[in-house]
Amino acid sequence: MKVGFIGLGVMGQSMVGHILDAGYELFVYNRTKSKADNLVEIGAIWLDSPREVAEQADVVITIVGYPKDIEEVYYGEQGLFNGAHSDSIFIDMTTSTPSLAIELAEKSKERGIGILDAPVTGGDVGAREGRLAVLVGGDEDVLEKARPVIESFAASITRFGESGAGQHAKVVNQIMVAGTMLGLAEMMAYAKQADLDLTKLVDTIGAGAASNRSLENYGPRIIKKDYSPGFFVKHFVKDLKIALDEAEKMSLDLPMTQLAHKLYTQLAEIGHADEGTQAIVKLWWD
Repeated sequence: MKVGFIGLGVMGQSMVGHILDAGYELFVYNRTKSKADNLVEIGAIWLDSPREVAEQADVVITIVGYPKDIEEVYYGEQGLFNGAHSDSIFIDMTTSTPSLAIELAEKSKERGIGILDAPVTGGDVGAREGRLAVLVGGDEDVLEKARPVIESFAASITRFGESGAGQHAKVVNQIMVAGTMLGLAEMMAYAKQADLDLTKLVDTIGAGAASNRSLENYGPRIIKKDYSPGFFVKHFVKDLKIALDEAEKMSLDLPMTQLAHKLYTQLAEIGHADEGTQAIVKLWWD
């Protein structure tokens, strides 16, 4: 099986490494070609467009920034649909809207192409360690064909239903993450103001009822003032807007998510859009 991968950002870099380690022939494309240089050195094959990737690969994974990027990668003149063949399977792992996932599935069905919406959770650490959780929407038969490739970088693969269900599941994940990240930021701000030892505090709380993945992954980074992105602020703003838009369609009020979106938008607007989500603490201290 030949694999294609489009989107070589923080997550994609590690995921590609695991696919190569699993022995697959791998074709890659990224808008900024230089991001592929290190991957080409270890065996990836560069191609000049998503269309060329689709022409060469059996399974193509996409993980890009925004819904508009997905539309360009799939629908553009040099996009995936124009290079697809009858056995193609496309897997979009971008966090996007359920409606776009459904639209892509409808377009794929017209062309006889298999497609999954399969956003991931686990952050940069999960990607590096090959233990991402994959949240899938789409046909079960398509998932089973693609499963061996996904397993190369995933610890769990869960199908939640038909197309769009994976994106709804990722929205749920981001709602929870929003709450834990705001809790972490306020906790650290309070602890610092109270002149507590932050390292001892994170270690102690992490062993108790307040333990959570945000505390585990980002507490130590905040203490070190390491704001490098495991997940970009600008992408989290996008995700939270998707959550609020979907909730509005359901007549569902999400006040905590609204607050998180407001605060992360503020953080992006004052110059921290390209930092990691742990930079939220900068609203309390720098």
